[in-house]
Amino acid sequence: MILALDAGNTRIKWGLWADGFLAQGSILTAQAARLFDALHAHARPASAIGSNVAGAAVGEQLEQALQPWRLPVHWIESRAEQCGVRSGYRVPAQLGTDRWAALIGAHARGIGDALVVNSGTAVTIDALTAGGHFLGGLILPGVELMGRALAQGTAGLSLRAGVFEPFPRDTADAIHSGALQALCGAVDRMRRALGRESASVNVVLSGGAAHLLAPMIEPAPILAPSLVLEGLVEIARA
Repeated sequence: MILALDAGNTRIKWGLWADGFLAQGSILTAQAARLFDALHAHARPASAIGSNVAGAAVGEQLEQALQPWRLPVHWIESRAEQCGVRSGYRVPAQLGTDRWAALIGAHARGIGDALVVNSGTAVTIDALTAGGHFLGGLILPGVELMGRALAQGTAGLSLRAGVFEPFPRDTADAIHSGALQALCGAVDRMRRALGRESASVNVVLSGGAAHLLAPMIEPAPILAPSLVLEGLVEIARA
């Protein structure tokens, strides 16, 4: 059994894999030291693999949390090539490991040319060809981060919950709708750019804010909430 860990800015997702995910869950990144509390009811995994974009301190807390199992964690690094995916980054090691694992997870699904979109605190939109070539991608602030930036950077806009409207008539709705339209517009432009070489481009969507973007992306995206974990398992099995 493999323990896969995806340590992000807000949450840490985990999954236990043995011919499929037997159990999955998440904890707040601020509570990384409590990981074992979420896992102790399960059998000890044979190995652990992880992606960590939350910083070295979080990684150390997760390793310490797993001490009762004496289970070391293999933290992945982004490479020039791995599991059939070739990186187009100028310096492959600079690519976030969550993005790298998501690309590997998407390629393993065999879905052809794709945009791999991870929507969380930040949103990443990465272009992947059917042959496994990662062409490059975008990093944008997520919906909440965009709203927070407007609230902090202007005198007249406050941070309040809004809903999506095609033509917003309320400031909170205008901020929320503007953020969603900006993100979906970026997806559309990237799809058109990749579509110059492909007649069909799938959007593979994951992340905590995927439910906000999914209804607005046409054609409907492929929802893959555990895409980073899937990629980690592929790396571990290879």
